[in-house]
Amino acid sequence: MSRTAEIQRKTGETDIALSLVLDGTGQGTRDTGLGFFDHMLDAVARHGGLDLTVSGRGDLQTGAHHTVEDTGLALGLALDEALADRAGIVRFGHSVVPMDEARASCALDLSGRPLALVSGEPADAEIAGFEAHLMEEFMRAVSGTAKLTLHLQIEAGTNPHHMIEAGFKAFARALRQAVALDPGIPGIPSTKGLL
Repeated sequence: MSRTAEIQRKTGETDIALSLVLDGTGQGTRDTGLGFFDHMLDAVARHGGLDLTVSGRGDLQTGAHHTVEDTGLALGLALDEALADRAGIVRFGHSVVPMDEARASCALDLSGRPLALVSGEPADAEIAGFEAHLMEEFMRAVSGTAKLTLHLQIEAGTNPHHMIEAGFKAFARALRQAVALDPGIPGIPSTKGLL
């Protein structure tokens, strides 16, 4: 079974090309014009066990918002396509990730129902042009197009870089669990028979 997807999302504000292999090893390149965001996408690929290539250009002169959100929308679309009918997946994932003084937890469900609840990100922090609240925008975008339920909480920390990175890594580790194939579940993991 090939669990892959390629997405091209072009708007008046951004042009995002993304390829995804769910059963990967962290391979690929990430180039959005936002160094810190590329670093976070690297973490998602590596800790999520995904081969992920992202090439994105956006209207960075207006800020990072459009590029980050549209990359999240493209990643969510790729996840949804690669998961197909979601048969045989674990479905649920949970992770707690410490990074020095910071700690983040993520619980997610590949439920077919989009919801993103993000809390605890540092207020008014900016890391190399990436505003801390953009983590929530990214997660909301992924959740919406991947049709997953996501609860992400930054539980501790004083260094905004560590706090945001712990959040992305917690998301990646939870996603890795949820997309994994479970040989004990031959069909769709739902009493409804549909996700």
